[in-house]
Amino acid sequence: MTVTVRFAPSPTGRIHIGNARTALFNWLFALNNKGRFIQRFDDTDISRSTQEFADSILYDLHWLGIFPDVTEYQSRRVEIYDAAVERLKAARVLYACYETPEELDLRRKVRRTRGLPPVYGREALTLTPEQVAEYQSDGRKPHWRFLLPNFTSDPLQPERTEIHWNDLVRGEETVDLASLSDPVLLREDGTYLYTLPSVVDDIEMGVTHVIRGDDHVTNTGVQIALFQALEAVPPVFGHHNLLTTASGEGLSKRTGALSIESLREDGIEPMAVASLAVLVGTSENVATMPDLAELAGHFDPAATSKSAAKFDPDELFVLNRALIHHMPFSEARDRLIVLGVSGDKAEPFWLAVRGNLDRLADAVQWWRILGDGPQEPPELSGEDRDFLREAFDLLPEEPWNGTVWKDWTGKIREATGRKGKALFMPLRLALTGQPSGPELADLLPLLGREGTLARRP
Repeated sequence: MTVTVRFAPSPTGRIHIGNARTALFNWLFALNNKGRFIQRFDDTDISRSTQEFADSILYDLHWLGIFPDVTEYQSRRVEIYDAAVERLKAARVLYACYETPEELDLRRKVRRTRGLPPVYGREALTLTPEQVAEYQSDGRKPHWRFLLPNFTSDPLQPERTEIHWNDLVRGEETVDLASLSDPVLLREDGTYLYTLPSVVDDIEMGVTHVIRGDDHVTNTGVQIALFQALEAVPPVFGHHNLLTTASGEGLSKRTGALSIESLREDGIEPMAVASLAVLVGTSENVATMPDLAELAGHFDPAATSKSAAKFDPDELFVLNRALIHHMPFSEARDRLIVLGVSGDKAEPFWLAVRGNLDRLADAVQWWRILGDGPQEPPELSGEDRDFLREAFDLLPEEPWNGTVWKDWTGKIREATGRKGKALFMPLRLALTGQPSGPELADLLPLLGREGTLARRP
């Protein structure tokens, strides 16, 4: 049996780091088990789903390093769902309901006042042919509910019926079907809600493991019952904890909070996103991983906490800096070329500045300083200006080697008596215009003698 997983978002917005967590959990699980990854778009909500959002989700996944084995769209598979509906009707476990939303809301309120759970009371099962005909003559169209198997003989007398499964993340889980309403599978307009297409696709596509957020735990009880009604073996389920903002708020595609697109545009590296998205809220220490293969070695679904995990963007920037500071030139080269950093000096330049960058794009500022000098003339005291003029007179002749900075500052110290900050800060300001930055010992050979003299005050 080939392990087969799926990531099945609705293409109704741009995915955020919480969605990426689910995608990565599935991808890494497939990677560790030499399995298949299906990208499935649950786009049955035609009014809100767009191809633009589907394309953006695929782009974000590719950016993270996730490349699906196949991509499917539920909107193109309606005939398969229609056939499943006919099977459920023939089995008498799908029944027509004619209540309006207002009537259903009133019934829920009445049940609450009576101390009963606000679940659907299956009143539609008691309708007479005459009542159905009257509804139809009034122009009402039915929605269709799945009859949960939570009764012995009389569906109007539900009884505790437990659905059990061994959750890949949470361990033993139980859902009581008697505590739930029969789910609506088909709307009045003939379009499908999430539940039926999801189950039918999992059956048809051979999905062996469903890994998703723990907001679906209750849904799983219903879906297992639906798998069984369609005479299929349910997959293994796993429900990971959800990510929230640092203040505890949930993430949403609609608001765009912490979207993958916004993080990418902010210069965050994909492995910084992936490392934090996967490891936060687990027993593993959160640290940057160089690639998804390495991250897979630290991934264990069972190591995930049952409590929600708070996502702190500040931690993301810490991970991002760690990645940049250790990024080899071979990995950065093509992106640096796009930014205008190229030529013989590009590699030694990158190795000199990477330890001072928050984002790869920040290298451009130092490239400009290297080529054009400080953007603004440094503010120097008269004493420091005199010191620098004397210091530049002591600049060694070429050819230069790796010790030129040490040789030069040694001569300056001997000639002027300055040392420490009093010696180094004026030199740094004259050469870069910045009070801090890369090691001048690394920058000086890149400037060359002529470039260095050009910065003499």
